[in-house]
Amino acid sequence: MSGDRPTMPPVRLHTDAELARDALSAPLFARAVKLARWAGEGTPVGAGGELLAEQLLTATKLLGLEGEEDGTAYAAEAWQLALDTGLVDFTEDPDVDDDADADQPSATASAGEELATLTSGSPQDVLDLWLGGLETVLADAAAPDLGDLVDQISEGGELDLDALDWNPEEEADFLDGVLGNLYLLTALGEGGPERPVPLPALAASMIVPDDMDEPTDDILEEVSDAMMRLDDQFRLLAPTGLVEYQPVDEALIEEIDGEGHIRESVDGVTSDVPEEEDVTRYGMVALTPLGVFAVRARMLDAGIDAPAVGDLADKDADTLLAALPGHPGEAARAEAEAWLARRTPQDAARELLAAARGDDLDAPQRRLACQQTLSLVGTEAEPALREVLDDPQLGGLARVWLAEHGATDIPEPGETMVFWLTVDTIAAQLAAEGDSEELRGLVESLVGRHSGFFDSAWRVDHPATADVLEAMGRLHPDKKVAKEARKAAFKARSRG
Repeated sequence: MSGDRPTMPPVRLHTDAELARDALSAPLFARAVKLARWAGEGTPVGAGGELLAEQLLTATKLLGLEGEEDGTAYAAEAWQLALDTGLVDFTEDPDVDDDADADQPSATASAGEELATLTSGSPQDVLDLWLGGLETVLADAAAPDLGDLVDQISEGGELDLDALDWNPEEEADFLDGVLGNLYLLTALGEGGPERPVPLPALAASMIVPDDMDEPTDDILEEVSDAMMRLDDQFRLLAPTGLVEYQPVDEALIEEIDGEGHIRESVDGVTSDVPEEEDVTRYGMVALTPLGVFAVRARMLDAGIDAPAVGDLADKDADTLLAALPGHPGEAARAEAEAWLARRTPQDAARELLAAARGDDLDAPQRRLACQQTLSLVGTEAEPALREVLDDPQLGGLARVWLAEHGATDIPEPGETMVFWLTVDTIAAQLAAEGDSEELRGLVESLVGRHSGFFDSAWRVDHPATADVLEAMGRLHPDKKVAKEARKAAFKARSRG
């Protein structure tokens, strides 16, 4: 990982083959491919390659969309995507007069060179083609509302983007930010097809300041406006396969007030969330596995560090243990499993144990990550664990592993080793989670099991001893015990 580059949590990616299949089955792309094959026979089109009225009707029927309200619009979108991705090419007819009727054909479309990629190319080639098409749809999604443009032109005025309150760069950045938030929620296990995100909450995440306890009316109106804009954008993006989207309930859209805001949709966004059955009416969205792949690819292009599970499989143990504490639980386990799969149990254990040593501030978290990774290793690693039984930093960890794996003849640890492991474990949990409820329970349990705990704990030769004892003073609910912990922390600092 590089110094100043933003870093995202790792995501689990489907294989290229699975993602390519998803891309080919995405409605918009599948329609574009079907039209490209149809165009291979030579299709008369307009000067810009656009389908003329008669051909558009034919294309609509070919796609089975003639019965749908927006069937011709969907067919036109699919044709445009075929043009944008090179699935379709067209050549102008040199004999056509420049002043010819716009409804008359002035060019001929045919299957493009990229169409062969779908049958002879690799899965990555298919994904590259799909990504190129996605970029054009994202650009369309960030464009101003066509209805506003038509109104402006029909009123006889010149096209004025300032009057539309539309900044192309800001609009594109906003959409990128929204997709980035969806990606982050997915990486953290708080979003995805099984856990779609309510649209008002997603809009609020982009607009409501973090330090604002109660959003103002102006902020709520901004959230409402953004929500409705996102509704339009996600409706456009869903056919690409990027997102799964349940649109805003049409009945709610009809409840717009005179200002054009659905105020009910943002009630409670930052306080009481409406009941689940109500939330879904305001739109629900999730990145698909293909969407996770696409957003990650765009982040990498933008210089953002966006790791994927498995990236560390060929790295050394130092790199693995430095990274795992920042991974969400499931991703950490998957990363560890991928790393272990490339090594024998004994080699993996020895490498992990060597990397876990140290007195630096990050060492307790490294040892916790080492312990969690070693829990996935079978009994074949036992010799490597026995080799460190006398190591002051690793002996306690090794004994825990041996006991959990049913080993016998485990030497009893000395009191010094027991207390050192206790301090090290609490230090790691403090670094990972802060003053959590889980840690509070651990502190109460430890003090309850060991009478005179603090009389021995302050003497532990560990860099984090004083900090751990101070934390125990904060966390223990009994005032007398908390006072003992603070006194012990003072002694530890004086001793240091």
